[in-house]
Formats: sequence, C-alpha cells, structure tokens
Amino acid sequence: MRISLDWLKDFIDIDLPLAKLIDKLDMIGLMVEEWEEKDSDVILDIETYANRPDTLGHLGVAREIAAALKLKLKKQKWPLTEIQEASSELCAVKIYDPDLCQRYCGIVVKGIQVGPSPEWLRKRIEAVGLSPINNVVDVTNYVLFSTSHPIHAFDLAKIAGRKIIIRRAKEGEGIRTLEEEDVSLSTDMLVIADEERPVAIAGVIGGLAPSVQQDTQDIFIESAYFNPVSVRKTSKKTGISTDASYRFERGADVSFAPQAALMAASLMSQFGGKASKGIIDAYPKPIKERTVVLRNQRVFDLLGLEIGEEFSEKTLSRLGFQVEIKREGLWSIQVPSYRVDVEREADLIEEIARFYGYDKIPVHFPPLRVPEPPLDKKREKIESSRQLLLCHGFDEVLNYSFSYPEREADFETGHSAVEIRNPFSSKASHLRTTLLGGLLDNVVWNKNRGAEGVHLFEIGNIYFRGRTKSHEQRTLALVTTGQVGSPQWNKKSEKTDFFRLKGALEALMAYLKYDHFSFKEEDHTFFGEKNSLALVLKEDTVGYLGLLKKSLLDVYSLDEPVWAAELSLDALFEKTPQAFQYSPVTRFPTVIRDVSFIADQDVSFQDIREAVAKLSFHQLANFDIHDRFSGSSIPKGKVSLSIRFVFCHQKRTLKTEEVDKLQQKIIDTLGASFNFQLREGGKIDK
Repeated sequence: MRISLDWLKDFIDIDLPLAKLIDKLDMIGLMVEEWEEKDSDVILDIETYANRPDTLGHLGVAREIAAALKLKLKKQKWPLTEIQEASSELCAVKIYDPDLCQRYCGIVVKGIQVGPSPEWLRKRIEAVGLSPINNVVDVTNYVLFSTSHPIHAFDLAKIAGRKIIIRRAKEGEGIRTLEEEDVSLSTDMLVIADEERPVAIAGVIGGLAPSVQQDTQDIFIESAYFNPVSVRKTSKKTGISTDASYRFERGADVSFAPQAALMAASLMSQFGGKASKGIIDAYPKPIKERTVVLRNQRVFDLLGLEIGEEFSEKTLSRLGFQVEIKREGLWSIQVPSYRVDVEREADLIEEIARFYGYDKIPVHFPPLRVPEPPLDKKREKIESSRQLLLCHGFDEVLNYSFSYPEREADFETGHSAVEIRNPFSSKASHLRTTLLGGLLDNVVWNKNRGAEGVHLFEIGNIYFRGRTKSHEQRTLALVTTGQVGSPQWNKKSEKTDFFRLKGALEALMAYLKYDHFSFKEEDHTFFGEKNSLALVLKEDTVGYLGLLKKSLLDVYSLDEPVWAAELSLDALFEKTPQAFQYSPVTRFPTVIRDVSFIADQDVSFQDIREAVAKLSFHQLANFDIHDRFSGSSIPKGKVSLSIRFVFCHQKRTLKTEEVDKLQQKIIDTLGASFNFQLREGGKIDK
C-alpha cells in the first residue's frame, strides 16, 4: 500500500524525522518495505496485513500512528451546498438480498461540471500510483485511498426509472464493464440494477452504460457494504480484480458507509455541484456491535510478562476501542466497526503486544500450569483388554477401515455399508462393517509366509448407515487358527480350538469385572450352523464367537478351521461392572473332592455352574471340570465328567462330615437337574 506522508498530515500532525517514523511503523507491524521522495512528498510503501483492510487507506494508517505517538486525529469537516430536493425523491433504493448487501447508502449531486481535477487532487491520486481521469472519478478514488472505503459514481440520467435495485443476477444476464469487457453473469452474483438492466457488479466494477462522461451533470454516489465472501467469489468467477473488490472481500467498515458518501458529495460540491438533502440509508439488518471480554491474567498467560492494566486500557482506547472496567483485571471491550479482524480475547492481547513492543517480550516462557487430563474409563478398559489378550497369546493388528463391497456382501453383517465419496481405490470404496475381513487378510498374509499358527485381535471401529444418520461402533474381534506356540522337542504340538477362544473371552470378562455373563447357543451369519455362541451380558447380546463357515473361508482360500469372535465394546462398556471387593486369603486349609459322573454329552458346563450357584454354599470356593472322557466304555450319547470341588471356610477348618453333606447336596442337585449319575464304583470320600 502506497502511503503519502503529506496525505497523512490531513489526518494527523506528524512532527517526527522520517527514520524514526519508519522505525515506529515497523515496531507496530506496518513494515515499510521502501520509500521515495516525489514532488516534495515522501511516499511510503507499507506492507499491510491481509486481515487489516482498515490499513488499506490513509485514515487507518493515521490511526495506528496516532496510537503509537499518543496523538489525536484531526476532526474532518465536509460541508455541503444543498438543494431543497431530498435524496429519496431523486432516486429510490431497494435491497432484495440483504444477506449479500447489508447496507446501501446514496446521495445525489446535481449540476456538476465534469472536467480535470484541481492540482491538489491530481497530486493525491498520482501519489498512490494512479493516473487522474476527471474530477468525479478522481474523487471516488480519493475517498477509497483516503478511508479504504470504496464508493462508486453513476450518471443519474442513465439510471432507468431513477431506481437502484440490489439483487442477484438473472439467468442469461450480462454487463459491459467500465473496461469495455462483456461479462456473463450467474444467478449467484450480486448486481446493482435499474429498472431495465444491471448497471454494476456489486463490490467489483461498474458498468459502462451509466458511467460518468463529459456531458454528465447529475451524479448518484453509491456507498455500501457488500458481503466479503460474495464479492470474493464473484471476483474470482469473473476474473476481475479491482481496488474496490480487494477491500470489500477483506471486509469494509459497515458504519462508515454514510460518511464516505457525505465526503464524496462535499468534494464534488467544490466543482459546482449541489447535493440533495439527506442520505439514503438502506440498512435492513443492522450488524450487532462486537464486545469482547479481556482478562489481565490472560494477557500474562499469553505474553509471559506482567503488563500494567493502565497501559492496556490506554492503548486500546487510543486505537478506538471502548473500554469498560468491570472489575480489577477484567474489562468489557467494544470493538470499533472498522476493526473487522478483532473477534476474540487473543486478538486484543495482540494489539497490546504490538504497542508494548515485541522486542520487550522475553524469549522464554514461564512454566504452564497444565491440568491433569480427565479420566477416560473406556480408554482404560481398552488398554486393559489389550494387555490381557497379549498375555493370552493373541497379537494385535491395525487394519485400514476401508473394505471391498464384495467382501462386505460375503460377511452378510446385516448393516448397510457407508460408501466413501472419494476413495483412494475403486475396490476399497466402502467403510468396513466388520473387523473380521481385515483379520482374515492378516491370517492369509501370515500363512503365506510360513506361519503355522496365527492368533490375532484388533480393536477398532466399524461403520454403517442407520435410518437417519451413519454410525460408528467400537469393536473387538479375534481370530485363532493353526498351531499353538512354537514346536518343542519334548512335547507334542497342540492345535488351537474353540475353547482357547472362549477361554480368552471368559478371562477378559472376568478381568473387566463383568459378572452375570453367559454363552448361549445361537446361529450367526459368520459361523457354521450350530457352531456359534452368543455372549450375553445381563440379558443383552454383546457379541458372537464360533467356527467361521466354510463358504467364508473359501473366499480367502483358507483350508484350516478358523475360530473367531466379534464383540461390540460400546455395548459392553454401557454395562456397569461389578464393584471391586477385597477378600483376604484364608488361613485355613482347603478340602478338595473329585467326583465323576455319567452325563448327557449335550449338557454344558455353564448349565452346571448355574445350577450349583443356586445352592449358595459359601463354603464352596471353586469348582471346575477336572476331566472329560468318552469312549467304548461309556454309553452312547453319554460322557464321563470328573468335577473337582474345592471347599474352605474363612474362619475355621472344615470337618469331614460338613464337606460330605455339602458334596451330597451338590450330587443330588445335579442328578435332579441333569440326570447325572455317579460312575460305577464311584464312592464319596469320607
């Protein structure tokens, strides 16, 4: 931005050597890149911030210098020579789209004589690098570079119907601009129109038809506030960038629009024109004033040093902010409308830092008081689950969330997959609805590289569409296949099975302190018929486990059986775990009894456990299946079960007679519930 030192003196009395002025501007962030002397004037080329449109004019730069030097701005007077007719009688203004044009002001100057500008005005225009055109156009440029607020002048006689209509362009409309270029307009562009056609592209450029010519006598001066985003889009779409659009798209001063029109009308009065009475001011949706709370403690937190409250108050006041003291160390700051860059407390602190001096701010920061992060119980449970599964011989993997649509169809999850709008691969075009697809890919990868056993788990999200929105669900999945552990010379290799998977899940549920869980036979689309169980917690199903069906394994060309499980961690974590209870280790000896039964082979240990639990024997510390046998010596459809019962008492040693009675009650209960029979030759130890 080219700034004239003589022009600045119209707003402020500067009595400072040039070197010190440049140094002061640099210190407050208005960097002087170069300067030159021209016609007894000094022209400064100042680099301004992209978000500081107020410094794109001499008035804004003068405000900054006044604050830095603790000076006051000169009061500007703009006298008018008026006619009796009101502005609204000479031209009507109607805003049809107040979201894109929040404010539109206008005033008429009649009887002006268009011609060359006076010497002082020509000098001002040349100082900013423009060529003078005529007194009317030069005035509009003078107001723009003086105040950073763009204005435009129309030949009133060429405005059809003497009506200014601010609206969106109609389909198929076009305009011939001041640069004599034909521009096609689209319906998302805002235009200034009369009763017949567009006469300007709002905030960008005027039209050629109503432009000021040598024979123009009556002028309509436009001063408005246009939506910055709208101006930016229109400028980019049309490929037209002007001094006006450059400022409008960064945010003009909505409050200054009437003053800019008055200023232009006053200058044109010097050329023989007479202004109409009053200013047309269409402002259908006034923009609210911004108020920001500032805390002195926050100034210290961000800058790392103590700055006096008096300095902060006076600095902001000199910059045009209205400071209201709420209490010690707390202010309510009303932001002036020309400071469109100030929206939050940190912006105010930046202003204080600029004028305090960045060179005075220490390069080291004091220790920051960081509060402890809030306890995330779900994250703790996930980490605990991860550690337990690692201890059970499962390795963790992380897979991409992308999936092939064909693979999703093979799993038949019942969920509607979420399609990716811009996938990196045409195959991986959906988000996964199950983790098992990725785990099976991992199994194949490891098998192809010689792994004899693969035991994996993954904790991640699955995604699916609901009726009204998409969902993501935190999930745990496990797979196990092949050999368990490494081959050993002194023992036979073992193959994984269903009980290895089920045991890991039982251990997990116990470790997370979820009691009252059970396994229920239930078919699922992942698993073969009658080869799956549902994991039920407090009457709600939270997952499934079992042997993956052959048709699914064939998709991955897997020959060995693969046992798998998938649990909804979100559903699991919604349940309240059992409260932690401490029980001291008993000081008294335990009594162990092994009892062998002949039982139906389809009786599950879960049913046995539930039946024994109903007896509520506090002396029964634990029981488990010690041996299971079936063979020619066992009747068909039957199985031999050896159950080990462990009895103890917390306060004394149990007597043999007491244990015998407890054991007999358990045998009677199992016989009545499941038709258990003691094996031939089986006797109760006495």
